[in-house]
Amino acid sequence: MKKYLMVIEETGSGYLAYSPDMPGCVCNGHTRHEAEHNLRRALASHLEALRECGEVLPAPHSYSSYVELP
Repeated sequence: MKKYLMVIEETGSGYLAYSPDMPGCVCNGHTRHEAEHNLRRALASHLEALRECGEVLPAPHSYSSYVELP
C-alpha cells in the first residue's frame, strides 16, 4: 500500500484538497471532511484508471512537517 500526502486548505467558500504527488487531482467540499472524502475517491479512481491503461503508478514523493516559531 502506498501513502500519498493530502493537503487540505480552507477557502472562502469551503475547503480545497489536493495531493502534490498527483498533479491536477484537486477536489473541494463544503467541509474539511467532505473535501478529504472527495479527494480519496478521486485518487482511487485515478490510480485505477492508470492501472487499467497499464501505466506506471506514480511513487509518493512528498512529505510534510511543521516549523515552530516564537
